[in-house]
Amino acid sequence: MAQDNTGLLTGSDGITRCFWHGNLPDYLHYHDHEWGRPVADDRRLFEKICLEGFQSGLSWLTILRKRENFREAFAGFDFDKVAAFTDEDVERLVANAGIIRHRGKIVSTINNAKRACEMVDEFGSLAAWFWKFEPGPKERPAVVDMAHLRANPTTAVSIRISKELKKRGWTFVGPTTVYALMQAMGLVNDHLEGCVCREQVEKERKAFKRPK
Repeated sequence: MAQDNTGLLTGSDGITRCFWHGNLPDYLHYHDHEWGRPVADDRRLFEKICLEGFQSGLSWLTILRKRENFREAFAGFDFDKVAAFTDEDVERLVANAGIIRHRGKIVSTINNAKRACEMVDEFGSLAAWFWKFEPGPKERPAVVDMAHLRANPTTAVSIRISKELKKRGWTFVGPTTVYALMQAMGLVNDHLEGCVCREQVEKERKAFKRPK
């Protein structure tokens, strides 16, 4: 495999992709089939929000490889159920070696589940709320390359979303975490120019029906 200074990696299959999956099979599958593909399902969105929060200070690969454990521990990220978790559930989760046993992040997930329920009551869905922040063409770079991504770990939109979420009582939703969410849920397409997935994701985004 070969990586050049564009941030692209050509694997043994001859296909060129963003470099960050490192050709690790599980990470490669995530890159090819999930990252950047538009999401409108509320439970999947809530999962992504929570896992991006757990990822803070860690590698995404660590979280990805524990994702099934997280799903089991947090009721499939059904936020109606998570919102009803008690102090006993917190202790159960802190003792669960299959997830990241960070008490603050666990408590945050339960808190954010309650805030998600409130948001659904107000806006109809989490998806409808998040997608209203989709950046317009003037808020996006002409070319998505490594220089742009290195220079922009946050954006004006991610800062705005973070502030709005914090006003609503959400936690562990800083601008960098929110931008990672925007990338993961397809609110932006940050597959690099030259990555095989970039055009695929653009087609999916064009065909995607934005939730209202």
